[in-house]
Amino acid sequence: MERSKFWGNYGSSILLLLGIIVGSIVGVVLGEKAMILSPIGDIFLNLMFTIVVPMVFISISTAVGNMLNMKRLGKILGSLMAIFIGTGIVAAILIFVVVNIFPPAVGAKIVLNSGNMGTPSSAANLIVNSLTVNDFSGLFSRKNMLPIIIASIGFGFSVSVCGGEESPVGKLLNNMNNIIMKLVELIMKLAPIGLGAYFASLIGEFGPKLLGDYGRAMLIYYPTCILYAILAFPLYAYISGGKEAVSRMSKYILTPALTAFATQSSVATLPTNMAACKNIGVPKDVYEIVLPMGATMHMDGSVISSILKISFLFGIFDLEFAGIDTYLMALVVSILSAFVLSGAPGGGLVGEMLIVSLFGFPPEAFPIVATLGFLVDPMATCLNAAGDTIASMMVSRVVEGEKWIEENKEEVLTI
Repeated sequence: MERSKFWGNYGSSILLLLGIIVGSIVGVVLGEKAMILSPIGDIFLNLMFTIVVPMVFISISTAVGNMLNMKRLGKILGSLMAIFIGTGIVAAILIFVVVNIFPPAVGAKIVLNSGNMGTPSSAANLIVNSLTVNDFSGLFSRKNMLPIIIASIGFGFSVSVCGGEESPVGKLLNNMNNIIMKLVELIMKLAPIGLGAYFASLIGEFGPKLLGDYGRAMLIYYPTCILYAILAFPLYAYISGGKEAVSRMSKYILTPALTAFATQSSVATLPTNMAACKNIGVPKDVYEIVLPMGATMHMDGSVISSILKISFLFGIFDLEFAGIDTYLMALVVSILSAFVLSGAPGGGLVGEMLIVSLFGFPPEAFPIVATLGFLVDPMATCLNAAGDTIASMMVSRVVEGEKWIEENKEEVLTI
């Protein structure tokens, strides 16, 4: 019985981890020959990316449409923004301490090749492109997640005003939501094979390039993220619901974390995050709003990586990364990159351009920081996506009160 319970709690995570480990070993052993497995991984990722847009639109529209009390919606949105920014600041403080003790660019001998930095968009254009699209068809692309979320909230609000879940459209949305989640469950059964193949081809292609002059920065970044997860996540979970919340978080956080690490996409991790939140006991209307918004705006790992990139460039150009003004500028740039630019098409590269331009680095610095961004992205995404589940728990504490964890039973949903 105990063995059955253990497998019910951890089985999907164990299979996913085994798939990634086996895929990694295959990539190391076969090298570039492992790229023959790339189509299998790509098929799985394409399935995940295809289901994301309807899942986000329907889940948010359903959650908001079922609400008769709009004050609850306002409370959810207000608390999630405060929590997103608050955890981002905590992450920033940690990496500030780390890079001052262990400067990431020591020993690096990178040749500055001329790179085309491009022309950064104006602040106004970034805001417009982040929040809106100029044609309805743009809402069918996962590259426009924030506009999809805004449209979903507006549509759900209109459904709520026009009869809510008892209206014909409300009933249709709830039925479609159940259908979408069942389809997601079927797709996720392929995850160990799909992610294993994806990782094998990834390591086979890029394995030899993952160290070199960027090795020290990676050796600083990855342990820092792990330290943040070990210290901050249990603390956040405890604040949200005490020891029981920490226990449930520990049971179910691994699957979304591994999925995010392997896919390097918070959006592709949404299905596993929703399953984790359901198992933990987060109210449905909370996680169906918090998780999609978190996938584009809650970026603790990206905050850490942005400050690491800035510190790395300071070291490359033999500048001292110190001073209140420098720290404040780095904090603002990292928060802006994580919470605003991540929702815009090409937001990661725009954020890196922003780092180069605002700190006055030459255009040749852009390829350097872009390469570092590629190397740290798996762990950044892992921290970002896993943090969305924790944020949902904290929002539940604000919206439902301190007894929310006791009132919502734990269940096992195998996704």
